[in-house]
Parts: sequence; C-alpha cells; structure tokens
Amino acid sequence: MTSRFTELVIDCLDPQRLAEFWCEVLDFTVLDRSEDSVEIGSWEPTAEAVRTGQMPPTMFFVRVPEAKTGKNRLHLDVSPVDASTADEVARLLKLGATRVDVGQGPDRSWVVMADPEGNEFDVVRSLAP
Repeated sequence: MTSRFTELVIDCLDPQRLAEFWCEVLDFTVLDRSEDSVEIGSWEPTAEAVRTGQMPPTMFFVRVPEAKTGKNRLHLDVSPVDASTADEVARLLKLGATRVDVGQGPDRSWVVMADPEGNEFDVVRSLAP
C-alpha cells in the first residue's frame, strides 16, 4: 500500500487572489473554484493517472478567518526556466511578491520572497539555457 502527494493546501484570507498570483508564477490554470476555495494545477488530475505514479500535486487555496502569523515551517522553492533569477525576482515583485528576511544572510544564492499573504518561498537557481 502507498499514498500519493496529490494536493498542497494553503490556508489564506483571499483564495482567489492567491490562486491568481500562483497561476502567474507557475503558469498553472484554475481547475476548480468555489466561494471559499480555489484549486490550481499544471494538469487535470484523474484517479487513474495518480494511481499509475506520482504526478505533480495541485495547489488548493482555502479561506480561513485568521491571517498568517510567524514564519512558515514549509515553503516552496521555484526555479525560473526562461530567465535569470534576478529577472524572475523582478517579475514576481511586479506580481505582488515581496522580499523577506528570515535570517538567511546576505551570501545566499537564492532569494527569499513572500506571496501577497506573506507565505515565504525561495527563488533558487535559474534553469534557463
């Protein structure tokens, strides 16, 4: 018996806004939407596909009444595929991300950022040719 990592669930105040941000960051599309949640992904998951092997998880944004407090215990790393890390950071800032200091120090090769609701993520090495 085994399980699959199928969704990454993120509590938030505004699921629509956060889903729009992450769709732009990752080139995902909205898969499902309700008043209090939005699911996005790079593919349309089916039970048959998931049973055959690990597939990329979707992201599921769920409305909660309280704002984020404290540093995340889990965060995403993103790698630009067609731009430099610096160019990707500039693009993400225009989308509503912010740079944050979580104690990483100045000599790191990655950039720590936060999405519009303050969830930290890292922009790591560029994968551009």
